[in-house]
Amino acid sequence: MSKVITHSLFSEFDINLFKTGKHYRLYERFGSHITTVDGVKGTYFSVWAPSAKSVSVIGDFNFWTEGEHQLNVRWDESGIWEGFVPEVGKGSIYKYKIHSHNNDIKTEKADPYARRCEHPPKTASVVWEDSYDWKDTEWMKKRKNNNAIDAPFSVYEVHLGSWKRKIDENRSLSYVELADELVSYVKEMNFTHVELMPIMEYPYDPSWGYQLTGYFAPTSRFGYPEEFKLLVDKLHQNDIGILLDWVPSHFPEDAHGLGYFDGSCLYEHPDKRKGYHPDWKSLIFNYDRNEVKSFLISNAIFWLDQYHADGLRVDAVASMLFLDYSREEGEWEPNIYGGRENLDAISFMKDLNKEVYKSFPDVQTIAEESTSFPMVSKPTFVGGLGFGMKWMMGWMHDTLQYFAKESIYRKHHQNDLTFSMTYAFTENFMLPLSHDEVVYGKKSILGRMPGDEWQQFANLRLLYSYMFTHPGTNLLFMGSEFGQRDEWNFQSSLDWHLLQYDYHKGIKNLITDLNALYKKYPALYEKQFNADGFEWINYNDHENSVVAYIRKGNKEEDFLVVACNFTPVPRTGYRIGLPTEGKLVQLFNSDNKSYGGTGDFITNEVAIEKMNWHHRKYSAEINIPPLGSIVFGINSSAKS
Repeated sequence: MSKVITHSLFSEFDINLFKTGKHYRLYERFGSHITTVDGVKGTYFSVWAPSAKSVSVIGDFNFWTEGEHQLNVRWDESGIWEGFVPEVGKGSIYKYKIHSHNNDIKTEKADPYARRCEHPPKTASVVWEDSYDWKDTEWMKKRKNNNAIDAPFSVYEVHLGSWKRKIDENRSLSYVELADELVSYVKEMNFTHVELMPIMEYPYDPSWGYQLTGYFAPTSRFGYPEEFKLLVDKLHQNDIGILLDWVPSHFPEDAHGLGYFDGSCLYEHPDKRKGYHPDWKSLIFNYDRNEVKSFLISNAIFWLDQYHADGLRVDAVASMLFLDYSREEGEWEPNIYGGRENLDAISFMKDLNKEVYKSFPDVQTIAEESTSFPMVSKPTFVGGLGFGMKWMMGWMHDTLQYFAKESIYRKHHQNDLTFSMTYAFTENFMLPLSHDEVVYGKKSILGRMPGDEWQQFANLRLLYSYMFTHPGTNLLFMGSEFGQRDEWNFQSSLDWHLLQYDYHKGIKNLITDLNALYKKYPALYEKQFNADGFEWINYNDHENSVVAYIRKGNKEEDFLVVACNFTPVPRTGYRIGLPTEGKLVQLFNSDNKSYGGTGDFITNEVAIEKMNWHHRKYSAEINIPPLGSIVFGINSSAKS
């Protein structure tokens, strides 16, 4: 076999952009690219390793022998090694053998830009290309409307390895199988989007995908890259968006990964106070290094560009924002202004969001951010971080804490429910009941509900009804939509057999209808991030543990009335103030028999009277079911 031929995909302009941290399409240059040079077919390889003394491509095509195919270092001090290897093509397995100037270390590294990786526990990269024929043209044309912040946005969070398994074969579903089964299920449930926990290649199953090594490769656990594209394509063809969990906050120390890549701290920050996560025992990217910023932003763009992702949920943003995150006094160093903010990470996130929305204005970035850091979801031009949305962690903690209480005590804690409205419009909030809430002894969402079986399920129906009518977008982790009893186990399938029981089937029916309600009525989504879209009717009836509120759309006539009863005592003849005359028309009742409720408190229409109540001219008496929620529209033309 011939030796390496000098060849490059980099122009001088590429190198300048890379060095200044402004090259956001590095995947078009770095990695392995099947091509033809001087009439000879083969593969071009390039890798960044500025501290290397030599770099060889080793693989199944040269018996993993160092020096057989040694790459050439560029003359421009970019630290890039490159070269063309004839006769190496699709499916060839390889790594880089890097001989470092630092302590004369030799390491074998997977390609950071590989498009495919070996199935774990194997760790090599695979030369790959695909020519997938996308069929989602219609979705791509209209997704700006589907992904807009004034559109319904209801997310089903999925861990592909444990959503559903082939029990007889002891394996997860493949991308191809998921393109059939997952897509049809999500469509049936009326969710607008799916969010996948990290599908980039990762070596360790118990990390759930949050310890990445193959940043540009969908995990080979479930099939080939083009088969993952098929899954995305099928979602789009069924009008379902897809969000990908993306992890720029840390990476593992696995020998074949990014850590100490060329014998130096290349991707990680060299100062352990900024470069090591004590919680996750992993390394932190050096956000101050231009080439690292280019790598990360290129990776984000890659999934939006090559895989048609509709957005990125950015993991662990709080850990990036603060230098003292999970550190004791003396374990961190203040920034140049004496503060605790990581200025380099903040700059990186702003650059990330600016580039994402510049190149893909019809997608969303969503921050998992658990602190009160200001303006996370505000545009960068007004000083924000530039994310499209932010997880509302405060709402999640307060609400689950409230629902865990026996109903007799809830009257003393109503502020846990109503407090979220004091800050609900400071950010574009997504309400998350995610995987993090159903692991590590926290119990399932159903398991957190107090009382006997009937009360548990009634509480769960009430929680979801309150969630879907609260301002903001929604996210629900798989299994929660039918009342999974046990905590999530990444090694096992969801307990689909529970759907043979009425209560569990009822929860599934409830979520299906709540999603349909959310998508049908503009009052629930057009102003979901705007204070003009919400108005309290009554928030201080602590004694009865009742709240009532109005949700509003853009048109004056587009509004809904919501009432919730957080006790098992029915509230019959309960009067609420209303803004107009006419009739209340019931649109939804969580006590419906099809949801597992009693069905005893269904009232299709209620006359509105001209009687002052709750500081309004008009009012009506309604019946609120025990541990229940009802939603009304108003027929203003029907005079009482």
